[in-house]
Amino acid sequence: MPAVVDREELRRLVEEDHAQLVEVLPRDEYDDEHLPGAVHLPLKQLDAAAAARTLDAGRPVVVYCWDAL
Repeated sequence: MPAVVDREELRRLVEEDHAQLVEVLPRDEYDDEHLPGAVHLPLKQLDAAAAARTLDAGRPVVVYCWDAL
């Protein structure tokens, strides 16, 4: 079930290994600007197989992306 978390809650969840932070930015943007502890799964390459290879199905996932528009 989706839920909104603030910055401090996200930091706590990631630091305590209770959640996975996923950034869906393109590679060049991820390399320049990713959040500490974030896993990179580019949106254009994201599918069930990529997610299964990268993520722990037993922990919540927090997805982050920004849009300059």
